[in-house]
Amino acid sequence: MVTLNRIYTRAGDAGKTRLATGAPVSKASLRVEAYGAVDETNATLGLARQHTAEDGLLDAILARVQNDLFDLGADLATPDAGKAGDLRIVATQVERLESEIDQLNAELAPLTSFVLPGGSPAAAALHQSRTVCRRTERVAVALAAEEPVGEEALKYLNRLSDLLFVAARWVNRKGEGDVLWKPGATR
Repeated sequence: MVTLNRIYTRAGDAGKTRLATGAPVSKASLRVEAYGAVDETNATLGLARQHTAEDGLLDAILARVQNDLFDLGADLATPDAGKAGDLRIVATQVERLESEIDQLNAELAPLTSFVLPGGSPAAAALHQSRTVCRRTERVAVALAAEEPVGEEALKYLNRLSDLLFVAARWVNRKGEGDVLWKPGATR
C-alpha cells in the first residue's frame, strides 16, 4: 500500500528524481519520460471516461486499464528487470486487452477507409487517448533500445492503442458514426 502524507518534498528541485529502486536519475531521462507518458495516457483516459460513464461495459474496461497503467508505470520505474517481487505487466494483462478488442470489434462493421478522430465526444476523447498512447509506446520503444524494458510492457502499450481505436469506433454507434477519410476530397 502506498501512503502519501506529504506531497511536496523539495527533493526534485534540482531536476532529479528517484526510480522505484531508490536510484537517483535526471528528470530528463528517457525512463522518466516513459513512465511520465504512461501517466499522461492515464490522465487522458480519465477525461475520456467522463464521456463513457453511462456505458457499463466500456467504462469498466477503461477503469481496469487505468489501474493497469499504474502497474505499467511501476514496471517502467523499476529498471532491474526480473527481480522477484517487482510489479511487472504480465501476459494475462495483454491477453485480456486482446479479448476485449475482439469483443468490441465483433460488433463493428468492417472499415472501408481510415477513420478521422471524432464523431462523438466520447470517440474524440478515445482517439486522443489512442494518439497519446501511441506516443507513449514510441518513448518506451526508444527506452528499450537503450535499457531493459519488459516485453509485456511494450506489448501492453501496443494492444492498448488498438483497444482505444476499437473503443472509439464502438462508441460511435458501433462504427455508424465514424467520420471516414476521403482521400483528396479537399483538393
